[in-house]
Amino acid sequence: MTISDKPLVLGTHTLQSRLIVGTGKYSTFDMMQKCLEVSGSEVITVAVRRERLIDAEGRNILDFIDLSKYTILPNTAGCFNADDAIRVARLGREILEGLENPGADWVKLEVLGDTKTLLPDPIATLQATEALVKEGFQVLCYTTDDPITAKRLKDAGATSVMPAGSPIGSGQGVLNPNNIRICLEYLKGDDPDYPMIIDAGVGSASDVAFAMELGCDGVLLNTAIASATQPAIMAEAMKHACLAGRQSFRAGRIPKKLYATASSPETGVISPSLR
Repeated sequence: MTISDKPLVLGTHTLQSRLIVGTGKYSTFDMMQKCLEVSGSEVITVAVRRERLIDAEGRNILDFIDLSKYTILPNTAGCFNADDAIRVARLGREILEGLENPGADWVKLEVLGDTKTLLPDPIATLQATEALVKEGFQVLCYTTDDPITAKRLKDAGATSVMPAGSPIGSGQGVLNPNNIRICLEYLKGDDPDYPMIIDAGVGSASDVAFAMELGCDGVLLNTAIASATQPAIMAEAMKHACLAGRQSFRAGRIPKKLYATASSPETGVISPSLR
C-alpha cells in the first residue's frame, strides 16, 4: 500500500517527484541518461551557459534527453551579474520554445558572487529576480540560507526560493538546519503551500532525507549523483531518500527526550507477587 501525497506545485508546473536532478559532470551522456531514468525525476536542469552541447564523439546532449518525458529547467550557472543572468535566461527560453518543451516558461536563477565559493550575490540575485518576473518568467531562485534574503526574493515574485544546504558541489549536506527552519517559517508562515527547495551541497541519500524531514518541498542536486563512484546506484538511492524523508516529515517524528520511554505497554504487567 502506498499512502498518497499531494503533488509539488511550482507555478504552472505540477510534479509527482520532488527530486530535481542536473545533467552536468557525467562521464558520458549514456551514464547521464541512465541516471536520469533511475532517479525518477520529471524535471532536469541544463546549464545554458556551461553545458557542452556536443561531446568528444560529436554527440548532442539533446540526443540523450527524451523531451516528451522530461521538463527542462534551464539554469543560469556561470553568471556573475544580473545582466548576464537575464540574458542567459532569455536564451534558455528561446531554445526551449523552439524545442516545444514546457520548461520554456521558467528558469533556475543563479547569480554567483565569486568563483571560489560559488555563493550567490544576494543583491544581483534580487535584481535579476525582479527583472525576470516582469518578463513573465517563473523564477526558481538559488540563494543562501539567510531568511531575510529568502523573504525578499519571495516578495520579489520568485516562484520558489531555493537555499543552498552548503556550497555547490561540496557534499557537506545541510550545514545550518536552524537557518533552513527559519527560512521555512518566513516563507510559509502566511502561505503554507509556498514551495522551498534545497539546492546544492547534498552528498548522500541521508542528506536528502534530512532536508526533506526539515520540511523542504524538494531537493535539487547534480554532483552527488554525477560524481559518485556508482552514479546510477546513487541516483536510485536519492529517489528513495527523497520519498522517505518526505513521508517521515508528513508522519511527524516523535519528540527527542533525555531519558528512555518503554515501547511496550505498562498496563497488565505481571505483579511480582504472582511470580
